Amino acid sequence: MSAHEKANTTENDEINMNQENHQELQEEHASGVSSEQASTENSTGNEADDSIEAQLARAQAKAAENWDHFVRSKAEMDNLRRRNAKDVENAHKYGIEKFASELLPVVDGMELGLAVEGASAESLREGMELTMKMVQKMMENLGIEEINPINEKFNPEKHQAMSMQPSADVEPNTVIAVMQKGYLLKDRLIRPAMVMVSKAVE
Repeated sequence: MSAHEKANTTENDEINMNQENHQELQEEHASGVSSEQASTENSTGNEADDSIEAQLARAQAKAAENWDHFVRSKAEMDNLRRRNAKDVENAHKYGIEKFASELLPVVDGMELGLAVEGASAESLREGMELTMKMVQKMMENLGIEEINPINEKFNPEKHQAMSMQPSADVEPNTVIAVMQKGYLLKDRLIRPAMVMVSKAVE
């Protein structure tokens, strides 16, 4: 082999060696980059997993809190419903309790009056007047108002016309006689007053 050929062989060997070294460096760099990427991806994945777990825990806690509120609200509504039902039942049973307590003194007075033997007509009348005063007081306490519309304008919402009579002394459509008084219970009509109404003289 000539000196020139030897030189070429040596130069080729050096080029091949440099190429191999460069390739090894590239492989090592690529391996390092892959390791870093894998590490970064693992770290990101763990953070994502931690975030999802935290969100799930918060959601479960909120769901438990909402369920507790629902159970408490349902229990309160059930208790309120039972109380209302009891109040309605008591109202039906004892709705006239106030009326009964107001009526008892009247009954007592009548019994005392009837227990008197040989009473005169005058004393009986006095007893009836006293009883009537007690009844009127009872009605006042219960909110019962008397309707006695004598000389008032006829009101079909509170009066019931039994007859009409010509009259020159009052304006037409005026109540000139009351056959039976009417009564209101706290602005609600219990019974209309039965009246005679005037009309123009023909």
